[in-house]
Amino acid sequence: MSRLNSYRELEHLCKRLCEERQNITTTVTACGGTGCQASESRAVIDAIRNELSQQGLDGTVRLRVTGCHGFCEQGPIVVIEPGNIFYCHVAPDDAFEIVYQTVVKGEVIERLLYTDPVSGEKARTESEIPFYSRQDRQLLSLNRKVDPCSIEDYIAAGGYSTLGRVLDRVAPDEIVKEIQASGLRGCGGGGFPTGRKWAECREAPGDEKYVICNADEGDPGAYMDRCVLEGNPHLVLEGMMIGAWAVGARKGYIYVRNEYPLAVTHSRIAVEQMRELGLLGDNILGTSFSFDVDIARGGGAFVCGESTALMASLEGNVGEPRAKDVHTVVDGLYHKPTTLNNVETWANVPAIIQNGSAWFTSKGTKGSKGTKILALTGRIKNTGLVEVAMGTPISTVVFDIGGGALNGNPIKAVQIGGPSGGCLPVSKFDLPVDFDVLYEIGSMVGSGGMVVMDEESCMADVAKYFLAFLQDESCGKCVPCRLGIDRMLEIITDITEGRGTLKQLDLLEELAETVAETALCGLGKTAPNPVLSTLRYFRPEYEAHIRDKKCLAGVCKALITYSIDPEKCNGCGVCIRGCVHGAITGEKKQTHVIDTGLCQKCGICRSDCKFDAIRVV
Repeated sequence: MSRLNSYRELEHLCKRLCEERQNITTTVTACGGTGCQASESRAVIDAIRNELSQQGLDGTVRLRVTGCHGFCEQGPIVVIEPGNIFYCHVAPDDAFEIVYQTVVKGEVIERLLYTDPVSGEKARTESEIPFYSRQDRQLLSLNRKVDPCSIEDYIAAGGYSTLGRVLDRVAPDEIVKEIQASGLRGCGGGGFPTGRKWAECREAPGDEKYVICNADEGDPGAYMDRCVLEGNPHLVLEGMMIGAWAVGARKGYIYVRNEYPLAVTHSRIAVEQMRELGLLGDNILGTSFSFDVDIARGGGAFVCGESTALMASLEGNVGEPRAKDVHTVVDGLYHKPTTLNNVETWANVPAIIQNGSAWFTSKGTKGSKGTKILALTGRIKNTGLVEVAMGTPISTVVFDIGGGALNGNPIKAVQIGGPSGGCLPVSKFDLPVDFDVLYEIGSMVGSGGMVVMDEESCMADVAKYFLAFLQDESCGKCVPCRLGIDRMLEIITDITEGRGTLKQLDLLEELAETVAETALCGLGKTAPNPVLSTLRYFRPEYEAHIRDKKCLAGVCKALITYSIDPEKCNGCGVCIRGCVHGAITGEKKQTHVIDTGLCQKCGICRSDCKFDAIRVV
């Protein structure tokens, strides 16, 4: 394709691409995201491609490899259109049957359909699956419509038309006002009003300005930004370009974790395709707007998700935060005015400008508008990426979309917002996903990580896990964070290992509050959240560790002992074969015994036993 020199040429290209696709009668959409690739989706894709070729269907049937569909645990996922037939757990050997039976004959393969784990009923389409039907997929649904490595796909779906219209007839200050009116807030953690940030950057003095996409997603269990960027990089880039036009920037960066190789690769391909078409560079679409983007790879430092640390890393310096006496919209990258938003925030921009701020504000609550993508993981039936309207109750996400408890264990808590978030008990599940509401009760929406925990989760151990993570990731620049996290971790370690005292609980709480008030950056200020929230809502568990020397969840090794229930043990020998420490003995079909002196409390025997004979005392 040749360079586009005007908005009119872009519209003509879109029309031509749509006409070229009219002879395609069937589309086989296969998920090629990271989650499905882990389930060998590449082999499935190759097998389907070969089968289509062998049956001479290349001209009328299209195989479209897309980004993440969200329901990662059901991968590899294949969707056949028309009909929106949803197949899951597809294997390479299923390729012939999919092509011949479904594509050619129009018959549904029952064994590949999704089976509801509760009712046992089969679902033919996504709309029949509770995991999908209870969501409001404004951004994630776009992943299915495009091949992330094909700019033609994006343009045929209407991509860059909003940018073209903006450059053709919309003034920068009007864009800023529309984003302000939309109520869009930063989706990466802080929830800062995006329009206010853009307005301040636009008004900041200086001709050289930058826009940055923060794709340095470091929260354990969070992968929302990764899936949006690797599944639809052009959507993110279009949002960045509209933002650059609005604030007056000529240069942009996508700062992406090097541990996200697919996102890095797809972003680079997208940028090269845009340059080839003249959508990046000088005088884009024949206008006075010139803009370019570079892809910068992060080294995996969690602290570089913080804006000033990220900018220091981009400059080639150590990724350490600095005081924000002057905001980065005035003094940012290379001390120039800089607008930084995360992947999800940028991805929302094209639709807001295209549909208007009123469309966006029609979803959500008074202070939290639009939708939010959540990474739903933990002890529930359905895990994956979830997108819901802001204001959706936590219970809807956990029980209706997530399917509720796994293996019948009652759900105890949900941890929202990554390491910087808080742990909320079931009694708080009626609260909405809302920036302000969750902040008021000691948690946060954050990046959108949502980890569900059941009765087998020890809340003191959960706090210890996140503190250990933050201890490793702290840059150590400020004393409150460097020493405060270490000391909090020491106290909780004492408690979980049976050495804690009740006085330490008061000290732990006081120390956490001090760190939250005095740390330099967002990492340190929010690091105490897991501690403060678990103390607030699950204090009896801490007290049981101290007073009774017991871990009620049976997690903390120093406070538990494994034994075998003689009434349930049938002497099958599975636990003996699984114990790598040789701590279990017993004759076949006789009750087995655990030698507590040799037992390392690894839990392998408990997970292997099909008769629930291993007890924690």
